[in-house]
Amino acid sequence: MEPLVSPVRSHNEWDPLEEVIVGRLDGSAIPSDHPVVACNLPPWAARLQGRAAGFRYPRVLVERAQEELDRFIAVLESFGVTVRRPDAADHRRRFGTPDWSSRGFTNACPRDSMLVIGDEIIETPMAWPCRYFDTHPYRTLLKDYFRRGARWTAAPKPQLTDALFEADFRVPAPGEPVRRILTEFEPVFDAADFVRAGRDLFVTPSNVTNRMGIDWLRRHLGSGYRIHEIESRSRTPMHIDTTFLPLAPGKVLVNPEYIDVDRLPDVLRSWDVLVAPEPDPIEDRLLRLTSMCGKWLSLNVLVIDGTRVVAERHHTRMLRALERWGFEPVPCDLLHYAPFGGSFHCATLDVRRRGTLESYFP
Repeated sequence: MEPLVSPVRSHNEWDPLEEVIVGRLDGSAIPSDHPVVACNLPPWAARLQGRAAGFRYPRVLVERAQEELDRFIAVLESFGVTVRRPDAADHRRRFGTPDWSSRGFTNACPRDSMLVIGDEIIETPMAWPCRYFDTHPYRTLLKDYFRRGARWTAAPKPQLTDALFEADFRVPAPGEPVRRILTEFEPVFDAADFVRAGRDLFVTPSNVTNRMGIDWLRRHLGSGYRIHEIESRSRTPMHIDTTFLPLAPGKVLVNPEYIDVDRLPDVLRSWDVLVAPEPDPIEDRLLRLTSMCGKWLSLNVLVIDGTRVVAERHHTRMLRALERWGFEPVPCDLLHYAPFGGSFHCATLDVRRRGTLESYFP
């Protein structure tokens, strides 16, 4: 019997992209008003979300986002990338554990719930109760990848009891030290708080990723990998890919509002630090009111092959900056995806990139 050759193989954020999972909007529901969700939103937005939690997204938001998503998928396929999709699901259905119950959210952002390290897909222990079964619509794909030779791992399912969350948490005021809502009761992390550069990973502790979660992944990966922590100055830290994103060997894109460049890990001293320009303002009032991601979603780009980078057409300053840095930007529309949790990097999970596992740092 011939050995299986895994269809899953991705070691970094920039090798030539061959296969990708793209999220799905079908059945999306407005997320719950649990404190771990609401703490990332302005108070007025949290109150509005609380009243709408569990309902379908407005049709106008879904239709605009779907049109842009379809065009983005066509762009990926035009580059020869195989695109896979999760199954459709009704996220308004209620589910629970012995300790709590919730409705779901969406499968728009596969980058959050699954982490690809080499030939392994790791299901992450997410801190939002409404995302507890986030990977179930991906099970058809996960079983297919496993049968064909991939490794498939699930981190321990968290209890998500009140002990995981700071009871007196409030978002710090400007100038106050950064606080996070999570305790160290149990390991939790979102995959989107990690980015990969071969044998080195970078992570931001956040409102969905605690240090116990980082330690779990560090022990799971073992001595062949190093995980470097990067402190975010965001008052609502969540997901590294609007803060810090390697684009190619020796080049990393950073958010100057969230990152103190002088305090980056020492291993990055030989790399070019590309400071992102101020994002172009969003004039659409509905988008400003419904986006879950903040203005720095302009950093949420997807590298196709180390040179070509898919970026939001609206953010012309970012497009020009990518050109100055030696990349070939591929302008694309995904602005209306923000109410569902992200942009190009969030909306995808690169399953296979053509390349080998390397060390890019001493």
